[in-house]
This record gives sequence, C-alpha cells and structure tokens, in this order.
Amino acid sequence: MNLAEQINEGIKTAMKARDEVRLRALRNIKSAFLLLDTAGGDVSDEDRMKALQKMAKQRKDSIEIFEKENRQDLADKEKEELQIIETFLPAQLGEAEIEAAVKAIIAATGAEGMKDLGKVMPQAMKSMAGVADGKVISETVKRLLS
Repeated sequence: MNLAEQINEGIKTAMKARDEVRLRALRNIKSAFLLLDTAGGDVSDEDRMKALQKMAKQRKDSIEIFEKENRQDLADKEKEELQIIETFLPAQLGEAEIEAAVKAIIAATGAEGMKDLGKVMPQAMKSMAGVADGKVISETVKRLLS
C-alpha cells in the first residue's frame, strides 16, 4: 500500500472513530498530496515523503512562534498534527548518530576547519536527508569544524 492509500485508509478509520484531531491532520496531508498531483508529472512516494517532511517542519516552526507569542492553544493544535504527521515519516537519527556520520564525512573529505564547511555540508545533508533535521546537522558540522 503506497503512502496516498495509507492516508485515505487513515481518513476512513478516523471518521469511523470520530477522531477529529487525526482526521484534521490526515485531511491536511491529503490536501498536500492533491496539490502535488495537480502540479503535474508522476508523483512518487519519495515526493510525498518530502511533502510530509515539509509539513512537519512547518508545524515545528509554527509551534515555536506560537509559544513565543503565548498562544498555547494554537501551539497545542500544531503539536497534535505534528505527532500524526511524524507517524508517516521514517525514524529520525539521534544526535550521537548524526555526530558519528558527520565525523565520517569530515574524515572522508579531509576537512580541517570552518573554511571547509562548503565541502562537508552538502554531503552531510545528502547522506542524512529525511532522517535528520537540517538545523541539527548544520549545528553539528559547525561545532565539529570549529
């Protein structure tokens, strides 16, 4: 069953269970998938996964803003949706795993300092795309190179 079919089945299940939170989140995901489909071309599960990652990042950014503005009600709503979106994403790497991967890339490229950031970052982002947050990767690379 591909990702779009999983979302459709999840919507049916949430409707039967009267789970409003899950239903809202799944409908948002389906809407994003429909936008991908109408953009043209053949849409793969990888494209859909990228859309899910983008949605998760948007939710995280919104949560941060809402909490800074003392709007806990809106932050809670975004957190609920984020939890459901994350169930469809691959497991994220921990900080220790990211650090080990970055150290391996630094050793492979022969990077010695911040001047070699441009060599390390593209490889790190490519190798950990989808399984690690870009912000954490960037912070780790900068910390290890400095």
